[in-house]
Amino acid sequence: MLARTSRIENLLQDLGGVPVVTDPQRVRKRSRDFFWYSPVLNEELKDVSGEVLVEATSEAHVIATAAACARHGVPLTVRGGGTGNYGQCVPLEGGVVLDIMGMDKIEWHRADVVRAEPGIRLNKLDDTLRPNGWESRMHPSTKRTASLGGFIAGGSGGVGSVTWGGLVEPGNILAARIVTLEAEPRVIELRADAAQKINRAYGTTGIITALEMPLAPAYPWIDIIVAFDSVEAALKGGQAVAYADGIAKKLVTPIGWPLPSYFTPLKEAAPEGKSLLLCMIAQNSIEPFKDLVRRAGGTITHEKPTAEEPGSIPLYEYCWNHSTLQVLKSDRSYTYLQCLYPADRAIESALKMVDIFGDELMPHFEFIRFGGKMTFSGLPVVRYTTRERLWEIIAIHEDNGIMVANPHVVTLEDGSRHKRANADQFGFKGEVDPLGLLNPGKMRSFLRRSGPF
Repeated sequence: MLARTSRIENLLQDLGGVPVVTDPQRVRKRSRDFFWYSPVLNEELKDVSGEVLVEATSEAHVIATAAACARHGVPLTVRGGGTGNYGQCVPLEGGVVLDIMGMDKIEWHRADVVRAEPGIRLNKLDDTLRPNGWESRMHPSTKRTASLGGFIAGGSGGVGSVTWGGLVEPGNILAARIVTLEAEPRVIELRADAAQKINRAYGTTGIITALEMPLAPAYPWIDIIVAFDSVEAALKGGQAVAYADGIAKKLVTPIGWPLPSYFTPLKEAAPEGKSLLLCMIAQNSIEPFKDLVRRAGGTITHEKPTAEEPGSIPLYEYCWNHSTLQVLKSDRSYTYLQCLYPADRAIESALKMVDIFGDELMPHFEFIRFGGKMTFSGLPVVRYTTRERLWEIIAIHEDNGIMVANPHVVTLEDGSRHKRANADQFGFKGEVDPLGLLNPGKMRSFLRRSGPF
């Protein structure tokens, strides 16, 4: 096998006309994401970097890069906005980091469907769609920096999942166009169920160059906070809202004290000792929403239209994994988990964990639809002491029927769990990446074939 330096030199000679960056600092910066949320991953990944950065602005650039990597045996890791938390876009074996943020065009928009390139930022996508009365069905809390392709390849759901479920639900991804990593790359269109082969696969099953997505009506959204006397009351109030089919909603987030104490800009809306319910509610549903939460014992402490322009902070940036970020801004001794509670006893299971762990865990839940049932995921903020204790906390959750998608590992098999698509991603990888060069190390079960290098 040629030394990696020789392979990189040969690769660069083969990439004429493709925008390439070799400056080590720039390459290293684009080789990272928010893996430092995890003390475990931070230790494992802090020194990892690619060797070459390709800044693609077209599918032709993608095809040329894929072909060159296949010919010279160079690993390729695709990167979008870099807002993931599990090292999805960190190149474990170096090689090429393929930045697709320059591929940010909308190919077409027809009524309630849009087709766009993978590098378009999610806020730009919605800003373009909303004047026509449409918006994305769901987005992560990193909407203002995340890319569409990165969300599909590395995410699972988010703001909007209380209504639409996660990306794995049938109909939430309509189609994807991908490029294979072969000496003569193919361009493949995946439609309907086949599109799930690239969902949350960390870019291991093909390089996404276009996505076709269904849309939702663009309501005027209202950010609203409700204070409750206990986390149990906030959960029950949230459940009442989540179950109310006539109330148009995008976010239903119960958060237990003392987590709200870290939300400094929301201090006036977060009374001492109170648990909060953070919601995004359509303007036409505000009156019945208020009746519902007041009957559940809540007091409204904040109400204003959702604002996403520069200088503003939308409420969703205190939810999902932004809740963890609010804590990490001032205290790096915490980390988090990603849980799925059984729909038939979600509140009971959640309260049991609150009792078991006490102040070692700050409760945080997100109501979602999962497999046709309303439940909630949990992103509790956990005080970190040792890796062994963190794994023990995970085991206790799982022993109580709560699934954990471990955010402290880099492999699909060990980290995605309930977030994974049902499609045969492992078998498909063998078809589109026979040499195992796409983001190697992230799909533990895949055995790469030998190559001519």
